Amino acid sequence: MKSFVFRGAFALLAALAVAGPLVAAPAPKPLFRDPVFDGAADPVVAWNPAARKWWMFYTNRRANQPGLSGVAWVHGCRIGIAESADGASWTYVGTAEIELPPEIGGTEPTHWAPDVITAPDGTHHMYLTVVPGIFENWQHPRRIVHLTSTDLRRWRYHSALTLSSDRVIDAAVHPLPSGGWRMWYNNERDRKSIYYADSPDLFEWTDRGKAAGVGERPGEGPYVFRWKDACWMIVDLWRGLGVYRSDDLATWTAQPNDLLGVPGQGPDDGVNGGHAGVVVNDGRAFLFYFTHPGRAGTISPQDKDSPELRRSSILVVELLERDGQLVCDRDAVTDIALKGP
Repeated sequence: MKSFVFRGAFALLAALAVAGPLVAAPAPKPLFRDPVFDGAADPVVAWNPAARKWWMFYTNRRANQPGLSGVAWVHGCRIGIAESADGASWTYVGTAEIELPPEIGGTEPTHWAPDVITAPDGTHHMYLTVVPGIFENWQHPRRIVHLTSTDLRRWRYHSALTLSSDRVIDAAVHPLPSGGWRMWYNNERDRKSIYYADSPDLFEWTDRGKAAGVGERPGEGPYVFRWKDACWMIVDLWRGLGVYRSDDLATWTAQPNDLLGVPGQGPDDGVNGGHAGVVVNDGRAFLFYFTHPGRAGTISPQDKDSPELRRSSILVVELLERDGQLVCDRDAVTDIALKGP
């Protein structure tokens, strides 16, 4: 694996010098709520070298907007950004400035589920799901596009990737040990299966089909990271997070126990956790995930489209490795102090 590669929520920081000690602080519950639409989801965390802060990129939904029918509330938003010096206290920054050609984004583009990495030359890359409009149902095309940036705020469009179908979402990119890069994503046309593609340079991509050991079980929001001498993939199964392990980033084995399927006891944590990203930092691993807090318990038909049921929150929990499997205790206090280079 190439050294000094920072990826959204995966950073090889253990060997880097840190200026000044950080004191771990207990992460609040919830960790972050979007102050505009209250619909933060799908978090990915990256180090911003210019701001010298951690930046969280997230999907936003118009959860608190009245009069939106169907799933229009899930459409029409830009990617939100929050920042933190330590991973415990987060402040809203605004939205990512992304310009798309009309043939890709339409007149009212929807932005979902970014993955953000920093290449060895310092260029930031984003792989973003784009829906060309605002729709009341799920039956519309969506593509993964490639963007680059020098400051993580303003993003230049390069291309829309040619992948396995016209409905692909949720890119996750990771360097390959022998050089080049691999992307995993969700192919909605094939039972929401996880597929993958390879690239020598982050610009040109070749689709490789279904991911062995992962694609057989429907899921979305794959996220790949290396920790504890193994490669791991987290996948949102809509009832918790599936975990897969690999030695070569090619063949994956599912662990028997999922994560965050049992509701927690803390504020905004009483439902299953969804679509997560991971930060590996100073030997520890932190799982950033989102919940729909209002969906705990019985939901009456008249409340199914209420702002309380639509809103979502970001939370964090520390991952542990036990006997070759990942575990976490969402009810334990998560003391966090992310170090930057």
